[in-house]
Amino acid sequence: MPSTSLGRLCCGLAIASVGSFGAFYALVAAGQRGGEAFFSNPFLAIAILLAAALAVSGAAAGAAAMIRQAERAWSVVVVIAFGLLVLAFATGEILLPH
Repeated sequence: MPSTSLGRLCCGLAIASVGSFGAFYALVAAGQRGGEAFFSNPFLAIAILLAAALAVSGAAAGAAAMIRQAERAWSVVVVIAFGLLVLAFATGEILLPH
């Protein structure tokens, strides 16, 4: 477990991100569908944007915890990897839309 405040913030943001991803999938399972544009269904768009923003914010907080406060918890490293993966996919969607 993280021992610094930024490390705990990092893990909290990651938990919130996973919760938001879960809410997105629950909305899809409940029958919500998108349309032609990204914001055709604002419930889905906001849920997935919030999840991505929380994941990237968690990675930034984790990196700051490792650099500034010498945090070395494995959970912080996992959150940073998760946030970088989300950032890579988001960047790919922006640069190379399908």
